[in-house]
Amino acid sequence: MQRTTLLEYKNYRDLKASLLLMAIAILAYVFHHPDLGPYGGTWLGYTLGTLGAAITLVLLWFGVYKRRIPVQKERRKVRDHASSSPEMQRSDRRVNQPARSRHQASTRQGWLSVHIYFGLSLIIVITLHTGFDFGWNVSTLAYGLMLCVILTGLYGVYCYILLPSRITENLGDETRDTLLEKISRLNEQAVSLATQLPPEIKEVVRLAAEQTRIGGSAIEQLKPDPLRCPTSIAVKQLHDLGKDLDATQFRLYRELYSTMLKKEVLVNRTRRDMSLKARLDFWLYLHVPLAIALVVAVIAHVFSIFFYW
Repeated sequence: MQRTTLLEYKNYRDLKASLLLMAIAILAYVFHHPDLGPYGGTWLGYTLGTLGAAITLVLLWFGVYKRRIPVQKERRKVRDHASSSPEMQRSDRRVNQPARSRHQASTRQGWLSVHIYFGLSLIIVITLHTGFDFGWNVSTLAYGLMLCVILTGLYGVYCYILLPSRITENLGDETRDTLLEKISRLNEQAVSLATQLPPEIKEVVRLAAEQTRIGGSAIEQLKPDPLRCPTSIAVKQLHDLGKDLDATQFRLYRELYSTMLKKEVLVNRTRRDMSLKARLDFWLYLHVPLAIALVVAVIAHVFSIFFYW
């Protein structure tokens, strides 16, 4: 049976609700004809602005809620450990953990579905709140920040829907730690084999072992360049250095070359895993600060409306 994604949660319940909200807002805007034209200071403008602010606060709560779950788990563990015997703890965990996990996963998925669809509805609600009256002021700044928060959120949805499957496909049955362990063993094996071969081959393998780094700066993690990888460069150099070896050396060279090829594959897989997970997390470094800036701008906007207008 095909797994339901968060966008399909409860048979698109939140999508339908957000579409209904947007339709009501559009109809109200179409049939509303204020004397001075549509703008944020009409009764409809205030209503849509208040609704948009309320939706924004609810959606921001999702970020707080996500961080409460690990804390609640730890508190529950401490409380259960202090109040029951080891036998009762094991029995309680077997009975309650699956139900708790299912409930928490469902609740988080529901919150995320609301977060996505009602976040998108803000584009309509807040745009109609402005009456398309923009200028160089804090109100337009808040509107621009809202669009930036929504765009980064959409990128986050893309990441969380598509990237986890690519991470799993890339790793297979491995983890990043096991890949790194295998790379370390292959390094040792390659260096040991190279000691029995000509100095130029030994030097190529040594440089590859010393200079190959996994990780690095944020740019290197997000977009690793395999062409600049010391291991890949070494593999290409070894391909040319093995032509003039005698039979005994050539047997060792073939084993060394095979080892370096295996190492190159594992290094690329590890870098790909790091890149995918960096992309999975990177959007939050934009989304969260923009959301905080949006809250500040909205507060400034409300303050300016009530105290200066």
